[in-house]
Amino acid sequence: MEEKISDRPDLFVVDIKMMPNRKLMVLVDGEQGIGIADCAAISRFVGFKLEEEEVIAEAYNLEVSSPGIDTPLTLTRQYIKNIGRELGIKMLDGTKREGNLLGIDNEVITIEEKIKAVRKTAGEKGKKAEVIESRIPLSEIAETKVLISFK
Repeated sequence: MEEKISDRPDLFVVDIKMMPNRKLMVLVDGEQGIGIADCAAISRFVGFKLEEEEVIAEAYNLEVSSPGIDTPLTLTRQYIKNIGRELGIKMLDGTKREGNLLGIDNEVITIEEKIKAVRKTAGEKGKKAEVIESRIPLSEIAETKVLISFK
């Protein structure tokens, strides 16, 4: 299936899964996004290849689409595509972090996150949040999603 996408090197397969209702889902993304025409062309190619090679014996429905807004980032290429966007990150230890994605290098993302300052004494007023750069290894992340702002 990758060969069809190779004529558009900016497109890449994110996930392929067979759903319990016999729907074969192929999620494809692109560095500049992906359009309906791209999905249709990939669907025709994949459908033809599957029938030609008789990969799936039973009836199935094929769906080719881009990952939805609530689909977690899984590939380095997805992180690269989303540099400059706000991320919500669930860590393996259960903590949650948010920050602006600055980059990814050697399986480590760098985000700019706001850390709320804690008051030292009961009478002291709260301090402003501090903005820091944090490096987070992908191996410590359970799930990353792009946060959408409606401001």
